[in-house]
Amino acid sequence: MLEGVTVIDFSHYLPGPFASLRLADLGAEVIKIEPKTGDMMRSLAEECVFYANNAGKKSIALDLKNAQDLQTAKQLIRKADVIIESFRPGVMRRLGLSYEDIRTINETVIYCSISGFGQQSEHSLLGSHDLNYMAITGVLAQLKDQEGRPVHPAITFADLIGSIHAVEQIIAALYHRERTGKGTYIDLSLVDGLLSLMMNHFVIEHDTGRKNGIDVLAGTIVSYHLYETKDGRYVSLAALEKKFWENFCHAVGKPEWIFFHYSPAKEDNPIFQEIKCLFATKTLQEWTELSQTVDCCLAPVLETDEAKALFANASYRKMIHLADGRIEVATRYDETLLQKRKKAPALDEHGDLLRKGSDE
Repeated sequence: MLEGVTVIDFSHYLPGPFASLRLADLGAEVIKIEPKTGDMMRSLAEECVFYANNAGKKSIALDLKNAQDLQTAKQLIRKADVIIESFRPGVMRRLGLSYEDIRTINETVIYCSISGFGQQSEHSLLGSHDLNYMAITGVLAQLKDQEGRPVHPAITFADLIGSIHAVEQIIAALYHRERTGKGTYIDLSLVDGLLSLMMNHFVIEHDTGRKNGIDVLAGTIVSYHLYETKDGRYVSLAALEKKFWENFCHAVGKPEWIFFHYSPAKEDNPIFQEIKCLFATKTLQEWTELSQTVDCCLAPVLETDEAKALFANASYRKMIHLADGRIEVATRYDETLLQKRKKAPALDEHGDLLRKGSDE
């Protein structure tokens, strides 16, 4: 879909690389400009994260403070459709690579700057990471334990949602250029992505004072709740609609529970206690088997290895591909992804080829 589109990616770590990976999976050519020491993600213990987020790209190592290397970067930019960068605000300007600088050599380029708080807010120059963005936007306050303490997430929501937000805006800008012939500057804040995610929570709090979003989706009723199983695992029951709740009640031999569809999930509620006791009578595997035969919105809470095995199975859509010790996780449904996607590049793997091309 994006064949013929060239992306120059100056970014490190996760938000920018995950965004350009998604563009690469859509067919774009992605050229990763790295410092001589490489993307900082290469040196982390989880080096596999670098390889996962930079598959299918080309790498060239440049010292952007060196005049010749800077000129090479500008020559590559002349032919580019999209630029992605995630330096602190002001860095690209000091290097002579700001949007205003680049417009003089590539008037129709789409230039996306990814930062925590945007280029010109009062927090723009503050160092922050994903946990901070989740905390300040109210997202972290939605993930609390029974004592009301925020739970430290093991997934970087701001980075990943921000990446998808970036791709959305880049593709819209490409369409805008197709219609108007004009380039676009995208000032993308990771905080903005989370704030838009919190829209329902903000409007509900504003109108009602409730701080946890749509009440029935927040674990407050028996039919939409997490339950512990006999073997200490958990299942998710999300039988919001009457038909699903009725299916569940009949399947477990409790038709008398049908009337209590929206009964509160409180410790002093005898129906809630009965349901908790019921789930504690069977193992996760037994409840999983029931979930596959009864249409009642019941699903197991799987660990990472279990989810990997499930979605690498041919019975689903193979969003996860396993072959010869290699794992590829699709950014979109594509049965031929593993065949088309090349491994992440070594540092400066395509340097000679790209330097030669930039001189032509």
